[in-house]
Amino acid sequence: MQRVNPSFISAPLPLTSSASSRWLKSSSAAPAQLPRRSAKPISKFSSPKMISLTRETPNGEVKRVVVTGTGVVSCFGCDSDVFYNSLLEGKSGVKRVSTFDTEGWSTNFAAQIDKDQVQTEGYVTPRLLRRLDPFLVYALVASKKALEDAGIKLGSEQHDAIDKVRAGVLCGSGMGGLNIYSEGVEKLLTRGHRRMSPFFIPYAITNMASALVGMDTGFMGPNYSVSTACATGNFMINNAAIHIRRGDCDICLAGGSEAAIVPVGLGGFIACRALSSRNDDPQGASRPWDTTRDGFVMGEGAGMLVLESLEHALNRGAPIIAEYFGGAQSCDAHHITEPRQDGSGVRHCITSALTDSGVRKEEVDYINAHATSTPAGDMAEFRAVRSVFDGDVSNLKMNATKSMIGHALGAAGGLEAVATVKAIQTGKIHPTINITSQEAEVDIDIVPNVMQEAEVNVGISNSFGFGGHNSTVVFGKYTE
Repeated sequence: MQRVNPSFISAPLPLTSSASSRWLKSSSAAPAQLPRRSAKPISKFSSPKMISLTRETPNGEVKRVVVTGTGVVSCFGCDSDVFYNSLLEGKSGVKRVSTFDTEGWSTNFAAQIDKDQVQTEGYVTPRLLRRLDPFLVYALVASKKALEDAGIKLGSEQHDAIDKVRAGVLCGSGMGGLNIYSEGVEKLLTRGHRRMSPFFIPYAITNMASALVGMDTGFMGPNYSVSTACATGNFMINNAAIHIRRGDCDICLAGGSEAAIVPVGLGGFIACRALSSRNDDPQGASRPWDTTRDGFVMGEGAGMLVLESLEHALNRGAPIIAEYFGGAQSCDAHHITEPRQDGSGVRHCITSALTDSGVRKEEVDYINAHATSTPAGDMAEFRAVRSVFDGDVSNLKMNATKSMIGHALGAAGGLEAVATVKAIQTGKIHPTINITSQEAEVDIDIVPNVMQEAEVNVGISNSFGFGGHNSTVVFGKYTE
């Protein structure tokens, strides 16, 4: 492994200052309540005699994996701290769709991202902006933001010192380039195949997010996408950690990106009868575990983490936010859209994740639930969770990020992983908003409507997708 001299590592570089562009004017600075982390030389800790570089689990000894950076593109902007503070405040990013006509549609709202919310200057070239599907733009911005948060600005000494062959990118998408795809099909039908863009295929396929990030960063290690519907981002994080644990790479960007709020995307989910139709109250439409819920709200964006082996992070003096303890994946093998009502697939996934992490269920303080606000899904997940965390749950908190940012499909797991890591970092748990009539069966504290302060030593994040795909990640506080 290439060892990085920590002497030139001081602190994460500030984010690139942003002037206006056709995509964004700068997002606001990070609020004070989330203090900036400092990277510091820690070569004195490089000896494994002082810090264990491995973790004991029931499945054997594994390399420790840590989180050193987070990056987002969200309905609250492109700063992870602003994103999390907005969640803590209980803000809703849901509004009426503005980019196409939804007059007469049974659902006319979503947690849509406006172009001026996306900080592209310094992250995506103007030439690419004219060509790329938004899901690719989101992936590039969130990935580079995450690297900057980890103290790795492209072109800097820190970036140059990374062994690119041992650096990976795993960014998935559930839908891929749906904007490009829709435009291409329309041109095919109205103007013929000769008028289709030569970028139609490259910028529609899901793997191109990882590919473009790899090209821009020079990262030559594991690079691919997984598409497991709404579990995609969670799968990518688990897979990245597996690659690091088994020695395929030392550092990996991992998460998901999605931009599916287009007519065919919104219309398709309406046809599935999956969406809320609360057109008179868009911001109150996503209401997980509330008895009046009537479907989920579409969202979009990207959420990316920088994962590293602990040894690699220590050698370069990286700012460590949290530790990845473990994870697991499973399948319901049941139905194309409906979960198993007994929750057996989800229960198996959570139990396997705890086993992989070496964490006892009693040690878990917090669950970031999948919780989409569908009549069947919310309670199926709750029953699965309750069957794992049986007995006294008075010290357990559980919340639903989707109550504020909607369901970002393949990006949901990435965005919710950022929220989970931030809860560990700050000791503040964001609320589940729009709770007016909580399901009587739900006896876990779902942090209704108002954020809570609580120490989070171990937090898990669940993601589930159409087809019965389940994935769980387990994070915790980093300790030497």
